Parts: sequence; structure tokens; C-alpha cells
Amino acid sequence: MAAQSESRDTWSIARQLRRVRTLYAGGALLWASSSLVTAWSSPGSRPMWTSVLLLVVFTGLLGLSSWWLRRLGTRRAAGEQRPAVAVRASGPARHARV
Repeated sequence: MAAQSESRDTWSIARQLRRVRTLYAGGALLWASSSLVTAWSSPGSRPMWTSVLLLVVFTGLLGLSSWWLRRLGTRRAAGEQRPAVAVRASGPARHARV
């Protein structure tokens, strides 16, 4: 369950999905290279099939997160605006008087 202080706007969700998508892309590249090296050294072995399975998992997660980002982009374009950043008025500094 999410914490009460967590923001649920689409901008924060999209930002987090972009970060996770980068992680999934790195995992897919890692397991693709591992699968190639393992298939070259010992084709048909258990480690090769494990690498291929993890490659499929990371590729699926990458595709799913990209699909979610695309759906969030269309929802955002439909009318939800990015929240305005509160601008603090600059004024004289307050000091304690003795």
C-alpha cells in the first residue's frame, strides 16, 4: 500500500516509469549479451536457457513500461496539466532582534 504522502499525479508516475524503463533496458542488454556468450560457449545448456528466460522477462517488462508511458502521454495530452511550481517571493531576510 502506498504511503499517504506519495504524489499520484501522472507526472511523477511518468518520471518513475522512465527511470524504471532505463533499468529494464539495461537488464535486457545485459541478458542479451549473456545469452549470446553462453550460447556461443555451450549451446543448449541450462545457463543459456536461464539467460534467455531472463532476457524474455526483462524485454517484457521494458515493453510493458513503454506501453504504460505511451498511455500516460495520451492521458496527459487530453487535459491534465503539469502542476505549477510554487514560486517563493524574495524579500528581506528576517533576523532576530536583541
